[in-house]
Amino acid sequence: MGLRNGDVITGVDGEDIQSVDDAPPLQFDHVGLHVRDLDASRAFYTAALAPLGIVCLQDHGWLVFGNPGGVPAAPFFVVASDPERTPDRIHVAFRATSEAAVDAFHAAGLAAGGTDHGAPGPRPVRPPGRYYAAYLLDPDGNNVEAGVRSA
Repeated sequence: MGLRNGDVITGVDGEDIQSVDDAPPLQFDHVGLHVRDLDASRAFYTAALAPLGIVCLQDHGWLVFGNPGGVPAAPFFVVASDPERTPDRIHVAFRATSEAAVDAFHAAGLAAGGTDHGAPGPRPVRPPGRYYAAYLLDPDGNNVEAGVRSA
């Protein structure tokens, strides 16, 4: 069961949130994953995230991706190599600024060794509005998504 604009929910602080648009944004500091082959993941994530305006800020045995500017500021995304560890399987979704950026994410990720896991296109509506997304599997099989919402 999904929320719709106009639904009233009560936050953990006891305050009513009158609509989905009134809900505070989710805050997190960073997301990280372990990979087997850092070189393959470096190529994949650098290429796939570039159309979304996300760049590699640090490369020192692990990779730190974030907004351009040279200093990791939350939220950021970490890719670390541990050849002895079975990589965690995760699903991570990045916000795109346009459908063209979603298309470019998908094309760049495929060219950099990713596997198609859902071609760019409209997805079932998760209110509010339209959702356009694409899905790739990275070299370790993680499900990586880029999407844009519009009214």
